[in-house]
Amino acid sequence: MISTLDPILGPVIALVLWTCFMQTWMALTRLPYMAKNRIHPQKGERTAELGKLLPKEIQWKADNYNHLMEHPTIFYATAVVWALIGTAGTLIVSVAWVYVGLRVAHSLVQATVNRVMPRLTIFAISSLAVLWMAVHAALVVL
Repeated sequence: MISTLDPILGPVIALVLWTCFMQTWMALTRLPYMAKNRIHPQKGERTAELGKLLPKEIQWKADNYNHLMEHPTIFYATAVVWALIGTAGTLIVSVAWVYVGLRVAHSLVQATVNRVMPRLTIFAISSLAVLWMAVHAALVVL
């Protein structure tokens, strides 16, 4: 049974809150621009269509929000497995926090300067962190 005090859930809720922050940042930059430039929301029926109508600096926040809906799903699943196992030690929890920190760093790079190589490096390291968590969970449950 999952304990509400399980420390592995801290990084999970932190990443959820960060995702909500990015959603808010996206809206606070996108919506005023659209209103000022009279871009009707229907013109953005598809994300790619709206992206062509917005300056890239505004679209970067939306791109990052979309990324937070993709890769972190395997982190959430892995963290829930660890919560169910109930044996996530300090090392697993620390790696989970590293993953969250890397995702925040990825967001900040993408949403501000959007340099691809630093983003790719951060993404690769965060991918290794979640892979490490998943492999260790597999060793316990399989």
